[in-house]
Amino acid sequence: MYSLPEPVRHAIESGRAPSPPQILLRLLQLVDDDGTTMAELAKLVEQDPGLCTRVLTAANSSAIRRGNQFRSIESCLTALGTRLVRSIATCLSVQSLFDERSATRAVDLSGFWTHSLLVAELSRSLATAIGYQRPDEAYLAGLLHDVGELILLSALGEPYLKLLATSSSETTLSELEVAQLGVHHGEIGTWLADQWQLDSPFADGILFHHLPAEQIVTAAQLAQVVWMAHALAGCDEVPEELGRLADQMFGDSGSSRLRGLSNQAGQRMCMVADAIGIAPQEKTACGSAVGLPRVLNVRTRSQPDATGQIASLIGHKALLQPLQDELLALETNAEVLLALRESARILFELNRLAFLLCDPVDGRLTGKGLTGQAAIFGQVSILPEAHRSLATAAAISKQICSSYDHEPALAKSLMDIQFARAFASNGLLCIPMIAHGQAVGVIVVGLSASQYAHLSRRLPCLANFGRIAGLSLDNWREARESRVQTAEAASARFTRQARRMVHEAGNPLTIIKGYLRILDSKLPQEADVRHELNVLTEEIERVASIVRRMSDMPAHAVDEQIVDISDLVRELLLLYRETLFDSKGIAVEVILPREAIGIACDRDSTKQILLNLWKNASEALAGGQHFRLTLTDGIRHQGRHFAELRIDDNGPGMNEAAISALYRPDHGRIGSARGIGLSVVGALAQRLGIPVTCRSKPGVGTMISLLLPAANQTEPRGSNERILRSETMSSSDTCQE
Repeated sequence: MYSLPEPVRHAIESGRAPSPPQILLRLLQLVDDDGTTMAELAKLVEQDPGLCTRVLTAANSSAIRRGNQFRSIESCLTALGTRLVRSIATCLSVQSLFDERSATRAVDLSGFWTHSLLVAELSRSLATAIGYQRPDEAYLAGLLHDVGELILLSALGEPYLKLLATSSSETTLSELEVAQLGVHHGEIGTWLADQWQLDSPFADGILFHHLPAEQIVTAAQLAQVVWMAHALAGCDEVPEELGRLADQMFGDSGSSRLRGLSNQAGQRMCMVADAIGIAPQEKTACGSAVGLPRVLNVRTRSQPDATGQIASLIGHKALLQPLQDELLALETNAEVLLALRESARILFELNRLAFLLCDPVDGRLTGKGLTGQAAIFGQVSILPEAHRSLATAAAISKQICSSYDHEPALAKSLMDIQFARAFASNGLLCIPMIAHGQAVGVIVVGLSASQYAHLSRRLPCLANFGRIAGLSLDNWREARESRVQTAEAASARFTRQARRMVHEAGNPLTIIKGYLRILDSKLPQEADVRHELNVLTEEIERVASIVRRMSDMPAHAVDEQIVDISDLVRELLLLYRETLFDSKGIAVEVILPREAIGIACDRDSTKQILLNLWKNASEALAGGQHFRLTLTDGIRHQGRHFAELRIDDNGPGMNEAAISALYRPDHGRIGSARGIGLSVVGALAQRLGIPVTCRSKPGVGTMISLLLPAANQTEPRGSNERILRSETMSSSDTCQE
């Protein structure tokens, strides 16, 4: 990160880059047009360094960015969404009308805008010509190469105006900046790029654009592109020395690539400038004063028509009314807080802030669950007592409190010291968020004494901002409670309906069970069919249990037992083999160990898994195709012992949607009974801790493997854990055909 002299850093932290009213007008019109595309919006934003800084800052904030940074304006706008972009545009428009920090003399920025646009166009054209991979990044670096001038102008005001008034060129301005401030505007722009956490080559393009030619040849390509674009911006023709330098930086044909770029980029710049109502400055010899903000002796209101149009858009609303309208349209807590964060940054230059929300039950303040702020705010739960923190004092008094309210300063609580350390600041400003006369939270801001002095005259406006924030959060809470009540009502209706269905389905199941008991009592004691009746009775009871669970909203608890999986498979085959496979001409091969294999599982759930898999296979296979089931004991997986139940077939295979239902049962809505069955298998396997493996190939077949937890987690019998002890059986016990 690029460091700056401390006095300058404190000054520019509250600085902001102004935007021409023409662009703000167009932006407000575009974001309100449903037919506007992000590409069109990005094209407009790219014309204004001030807007670029806001969009880049917002999109690359920790609350928005996930992983890689956003390099193009279009990707930033896509990440932010039109709602937040509209909020930023509205705030910037209000700021342009109610700017209390305007310099005492007017500044003409038309030369600055046209110069920045021209360097941006040249940078993109040159990057494309030499094959640089990210020409849009080059455009953005060119557009922002002088943005440090705007930040210094906004932050320092009159002292910086004097530097501008006495500068005959950018070189002279840079020398005066270094002499009087200890830093030049390129370093200010670099510091900002570092704050946005952009790649260092991007920031270097801003930092190096005033270096001598003999140094820039040793820089990376992006920095060379911006430097060359800046050098070409003030020239009608390509000087020989620039041509030779281009050959050094971009290869032997570098000078030829420069021919025509300047005129083409100039034409595009003029078209853009004309579209937004800015008159381009006349070109002069290379090195002349091109692109500097121009100080006017008489304060004039430039572009009155555009400013008047913005005023008509804003109407006679109060300063924060547009912000309130935007916030009340947001639907989630995260959206509201993000919009508040960016609005506070734009309207009041509050760059370091966090939110603490009041618990509606006991009034404690906490930032738990809120993203985009220091960890300390998520770890605290502060009792609603004034001495605990400035934040609680602000919430209780419903007044703004700060570390600088009293002279001498009051003793700070350790909580306030921790908050200030998290912000790397000397003190705090706490703004209560009020709704309907009650505090719903506090905005905690880190700031210095000089920043507080600057904000002190705007405390009434900050208090109003806190009220708008409180109303927005309260509106979101009411909407959330309404959604919860609606969901609970729907849940209650579902439960009542499910209970009626359970009652209706339970009656015939009870009758069938009773009939089976009567039939069992009439059979001779030695009848072979008695075992089949017992299996059938158990299956009916399992179905009845599934039906009863339809009305249970909580997840069904696992009733873990020790089950002989071999015996369980035999029972299910006895009951379902004829219906599922034999009647359809599907060849069945089953390989089971002779001895019992105990697994720790819920018996009914395991049955449901097997029957769903068998039913899916039965529906997929045709007569003459093959179904094979293999049970193997002594499987070692991740240090635990399992029995593997494996199903193979040579059917048509499964598609990706069906397979995904096994692993993402919550998303297994694939529109078929087979998909629902696999989704049930996946959900039950997850609940029982059964690892599932699936391999399927269209036209070849499918393999599904279940690892069933062994009942005794000790070393298995024998030394060969993968050897199958099986045999082919016949008669009624036949398991292989």
